[in-house]
Amino acid sequence: MEGIYYSDYLQLDRVVNAQSPESDRLGSPAHDEMLFIITHQAYELWFKQIIHELKSIVEIFGQDAVEERSMGLVLHRLARVKQIFSLLVDQVDIIETMTPLDFMDFRNLLVPASGFQSLQFKQVEILLGVKQQQRIPADREFFYSRLKQEDRNSLKTAESAPNLFELTDAWLARIPFMRFANFDFWVEYKMAVDRMLASDREIIKNNPTLTEREIQFQLNDLAGTELRFESLLDKEKYQVLREKGEVRFSHQAYLAALFIHLYRDEPILYTSFRYLTLMLDIAQLLHGWRQRHVTMVQRMLGKKIGTGGSSGHEYLKATAERNQVFTDLTNIATFLIPKKDRPELPPQLTRALGFFLSGNAWNSDI
Repeated sequence: MEGIYYSDYLQLDRVVNAQSPESDRLGSPAHDEMLFIITHQAYELWFKQIIHELKSIVEIFGQDAVEERSMGLVLHRLARVKQIFSLLVDQVDIIETMTPLDFMDFRNLLVPASGFQSLQFKQVEILLGVKQQQRIPADREFFYSRLKQEDRNSLKTAESAPNLFELTDAWLARIPFMRFANFDFWVEYKMAVDRMLASDREIIKNNPTLTEREIQFQLNDLAGTELRFESLLDKEKYQVLREKGEVRFSHQAYLAALFIHLYRDEPILYTSFRYLTLMLDIAQLLHGWRQRHVTMVQRMLGKKIGTGGSSGHEYLKATAERNQVFTDLTNIATFLIPKKDRPELPPQLTRALGFFLSGNAWNSDI
């Protein structure tokens, strides 16, 4: 037979024979160990594909200017990553067909191996923008301590390279703000916000279905919303929140992201809106996978420690909450205002938004 052969091309002799259950080797086979191995091998293969896609996007965003023609490719590859993460979440259903008692047949044979040692999962986190300083202390300790020296070196190299969060921040910060001629978008936006909050205050005060206590509670909540808007529009107050770790985007980048969300239907902004939406989808799917993993581990181990020496369920629960990226995009809904209340953009700007924007500057005659 001429040409390439199916099994040779896929190296199936290596792939389908890459399962060596420890229980078989020790002479007391545990049936579900094969499922455990294959499921985790499948995860690692999908992690490899995710890394392949993310590195290509990092390369595009690492340019001095992100060409508009490149964004279609970026969106296509991010949509693929999103689908893979969705599959990874669903894959938990398969391993959950293994009962805790079945797992106990071979669990102790795995010590001290652990998911801590998944180099590729750590690389996925790093590429997306999870930083060492945001990890809980135990996670920082385990991050390197359970790895071979060559793997530690590989991760240190990865951490020193640009990641997708940082590159997205820089990309957003390059988008020009709407200040020209006699129009300042953020002044107009603040006026619209003030009108919206004043209207909300009157609605609360004049709501006949609320008790005095309920009115005061809602007014206090509204006051908190006002403070959040103040922190958004005041660069120094925003920076305080950033130093506390309550926000990660730079002030300029966050304002740009908000503007994109407010005027997402403008032709030149829709691609950027889709990019931010996909990044948020991926971040939430990763968080959802972590949470499913937490639930699965609790079901399998209860309060037992993990095979790698962590506190098991409690450790994974804490890392699921801390090791998140692009949470600023989740909270951007706080600062959206109704379409009817959005500042009306000058005709010159509207024409620009419907025409052409390249990387760093508006290409128009405004």
